[in-house]
Amino acid sequence: MDPERERSGGHPKKGRKRRRAPNMLVGAAEAMRARRDLEERQPEAKKARLSTILFAENCEVTHDQLCELLKYAVLGKSSVPKPSWCQLFHQNHLNNVVVFVLQGMSQLHFYRFYLEFGFLRKAFRHKFRLPPPSSNFLADIIGLQKKQTTGDLSKMVGGSLPSASSKVSVNLQNDPVIQKYGSKKVGLTRCLLTKEEMKTFHFPLQGFPDCENFVPTKCNGSVTDSSPLFGLDCEMCLTSKGRELTRISLVAEGGCCVMDELVKPDNKILDYLTSFSGITKKILNPVTTKLKDVQRHLKALLPPDAVLVGHSLDLDLKALKMIHPYVIDTSLLYVREQGRRFKLKFLAKAVLGKDIQCPDRLGHDATEDARTTLELARYFLKYGPRKIAELNLEALASHQELLATGQELRNTAEIVYQPNTSVLECLDLMGQKLLFLTREAETSELCSARNCQTIKCLSNKEVLEQARVEIPLFPFSIVQFSFEPFSPNLTEEMNKRMRIKWTEMSTVYAGPFSKNCNLRALKRLFKSFGPVRSMTLVLETHQVQRPVTELTLDSNTLVNELEQDSENRGTIYLSGVSETFKEHLLQQSNLFLGLEAVILPKDLKSGKQKRYCFLKFKTFGSAQRALDILKGKDWKLKGRHALTPRHLHAWLRGLPPESRRPPGVRVIPPPSEQQALQALKMDHPKIAAWRWGRKIGKLYHSLGPGTLCLILLPGTKSTHGSFSGLGLMGIKDEEESTMPNMCS
Repeated sequence: MDPERERSGGHPKKGRKRRRAPNMLVGAAEAMRARRDLEERQPEAKKARLSTILFAENCEVTHDQLCELLKYAVLGKSSVPKPSWCQLFHQNHLNNVVVFVLQGMSQLHFYRFYLEFGFLRKAFRHKFRLPPPSSNFLADIIGLQKKQTTGDLSKMVGGSLPSASSKVSVNLQNDPVIQKYGSKKVGLTRCLLTKEEMKTFHFPLQGFPDCENFVPTKCNGSVTDSSPLFGLDCEMCLTSKGRELTRISLVAEGGCCVMDELVKPDNKILDYLTSFSGITKKILNPVTTKLKDVQRHLKALLPPDAVLVGHSLDLDLKALKMIHPYVIDTSLLYVREQGRRFKLKFLAKAVLGKDIQCPDRLGHDATEDARTTLELARYFLKYGPRKIAELNLEALASHQELLATGQELRNTAEIVYQPNTSVLECLDLMGQKLLFLTREAETSELCSARNCQTIKCLSNKEVLEQARVEIPLFPFSIVQFSFEPFSPNLTEEMNKRMRIKWTEMSTVYAGPFSKNCNLRALKRLFKSFGPVRSMTLVLETHQVQRPVTELTLDSNTLVNELEQDSENRGTIYLSGVSETFKEHLLQQSNLFLGLEAVILPKDLKSGKQKRYCFLKFKTFGSAQRALDILKGKDWKLKGRHALTPRHLHAWLRGLPPESRRPPGVRVIPPPSEQQALQALKMDHPKIAAWRWGRKIGKLYHSLGPGTLCLILLPGTKSTHGSFSGLGLMGIKDEEESTMPNMCS
């Protein structure tokens, strides 16, 4: 931040729907990478991460608990209680939240077509069961069903300060804002600086002295009241040639940063101006980006009718050495008496109720400042000049103690979090909007919510295409794909097939045994590997093998894929553990590096610890080394790499046992399911699972690092019963960028 001005971020209110800039995905992705690079250069940079183990005993997460996590992801621990069922570390390092909803699908669908959902099962380490859906699943997870109070949000957050009118009589007609703009609401074009004003306030203009080498943005489209707004802020340092650019931040109207670049000046740096910019020698040393790179990127990023918003924007454009014809300068928009200007820090607090440029932070945050100017412009457009005049900003600014200590502001503009606050309200508190992409046929309370940008599409394919463009522009997005639910009869038959399949996979065929074998000793042997549900001895056959049926053909493949499931990677199963096992394990923890969790299942009836457990490690290699030790002569335990994630184990445990059959008996699958699936042709759910798993995978790979991503299969309801949903969750980070592309 230039010491000649003070600015910072605030709290945007939702204005009119405005056309957004197209084809910005590439630029936004680069901005995310730039932000990641910037964070890497900060000392002891931290990354957002989720806990390895979920706290829910039965691995079922309610819709209210899901809402807890989403609100915490938006506001953080200073304003919202931590989620009761999982841990989200370093929330302030989250860049975005994206929720994909696969309407019409359930946990049954996921495991019925487990092999086809290749990307989802491999990419997301955290999986949990969801209860059967209510009448409005989206309203539940967003918190709208509690209490819709967004209309009174400004009262709750104190978004606009009491104007001190109780102490000072305000003559609105003499207010400089009213004198310039009138008392009625104005459109965007009315807020633009004219060419004469730009000349008066020393903006760089084509053909003017000292602007010969300035680069035009090539934005020469026709500007309307629906043209897209972009908040801009630059940080500078002092070099042998004067002030030069060291950082640029550009924020789109949805509140998402689409460009955040560090820039290496061309000349020798004399003063980094760290107290204003936050830039140090250590941060700037590895940077290779030059001013010409930023100019080229900005020209490619801005649409023809883009409007730049900033505070003392002439200084930013001079630092960029660029010329742009359409600008809104918030230091001039909020007109002050006698040609003076309000500081950005003051406007953020007095108008938006937001604290920025906090003294405990090293320098100013360019992204925060850019976002604040954008929010101030949106506030002006939404509420109009009369509302601004009623704030009585001049009277507030005249109180030096208010500017120095902010005590009165703190008492009136503090965020008040209430338990029934929705995710939408949390976003509004942060000056952000929610993006909701869905099909036209779908209805939801979200569509009419004040702080939600809803885009309705004709098909799932169009939803996907819009998501690629729009997600980078918003800090919080919900993308809903809708699939035709199966008929109740077909769903029930699929459920039966799944029970048969998992029963067959859980069955061990061993032998042959002699007729006089010791059955008790045999039971003890098998129980040493884990709990046994039932045992059948068949003496009439000499061939011992799993019966070959349609349902068991891919059993070996399925077992191998379960072992590679991201939730199982790094997890081992052990049998024969004693009640003192955990204590013994912790005493020798130096042998088990990377151990993250010890899961000791208990009997549901007696509450006693079972004789088996799961150990979760950070890496597959650590798990393998631990397994070798625990199966060795000192521990003498039986074990292997885990096959069933906890939520799946809980689900299978609840299924009724299938009657046992002697080997060799062919199981005939319910024919109606086979016929129904064949009739679906290209909409065959097996093909749909494979196709949409890949499509979502490609979209996921385009998201920036630090994105909290949730995939929700809400579950289904019918006259034949309800089927639980499934949630998958993870934070996209650098480690994932090194993984092979699993959706290609």
